Amino acid sequence: MTQTKGHTLDDGTISDGDFARIASLVREMTGIDLQPHKRAMVAARLAKRMRATGMTSISDYCKRLEDGTAGEETKQFVTAYTTNMTRFNREEHHFDHLASEALPKLVNAAKRGARVRIWSAGCSSGEEPYGLAFHILDLCPEAPTLDLKILASDIDLEILARAKRGIYSSAGIKTLPDHQAKKYFQPVSGESDQMSVNQAARDLIAFRQLNLHGPWPFTGAFDVIICRNVAIYFDVPTQSTLWRRFAENLSTQGLLYIGHSEGLDADNARRFNTVGRGVFQVTPAHQKTAKNGTSTKLGNAV
Repeated sequence: MTQTKGHTLDDGTISDGDFARIASLVREMTGIDLQPHKRAMVAARLAKRMRATGMTSISDYCKRLEDGTAGEETKQFVTAYTTNMTRFNREEHHFDHLASEALPKLVNAAKRGARVRIWSAGCSSGEEPYGLAFHILDLCPEAPTLDLKILASDIDLEILARAKRGIYSSAGIKTLPDHQAKKYFQPVSGESDQMSVNQAARDLIAFRQLNLHGPWPFTGAFDVIICRNVAIYFDVPTQSTLWRRFAENLSTQGLLYIGHSEGLDADNARRFNTVGRGVFQVTPAHQKTAKNGTSTKLGNAV
């Protein structure tokens, strides 16, 4: 068993020092702020990773992560402490607002030849960006031929692989409107309960790994940024920085959608006008002039 100052990780305990060290690594790598009440979760996930690597010393395990010699284990560590919980049509009022207010204007602009970019920041297993694609295709079946793209990003490579796969259970798509569930999915051959997203929706989305806590390697502005139930895992200074960076990367009248448990701090409230429940429009003084530049790292998603 993995020892930690008189206890074992397997019994769900971890020392103050080891907890602080793990929490510091998670914060540095992801921006996630692990509070003391998460101690049992931290111990359980650390125990799982150490069993997988065959290591018995927490100090040695942390040292490898800290000095950059952990290799592939660094990705597994990030995955272990990244929460991925989502579903189709989560916080349905946002999709209602998008479908009735935001997307019709953006689709019409794209039909006139404008560049339109939407960012699903923290896309998890893909339900959010695919849901966006379905609404866009409802409005404009020819959308994949327009200059309209969705960037779907997440820090977790494992969950991104699931998102790219685009396969969900029949039960998992029941929260979608009936017409979308029938129109944008097809059965997976040989799998009685698995449904695959159709090609038209896939063509609108580019999935990319991105750490919201690090550099953002793109130059163009976004018309919509959706980042819901992500910032709640960050401390207040990190949240404040994130809201500011979003404001700086939104185009004229660009919209930001955030989760029901999240809110803008006083400094960032002046950067946005509230236009809906958890929906904010960047103020003219803080908008970014859209550019046509693209990033070689994120490809033509932006």
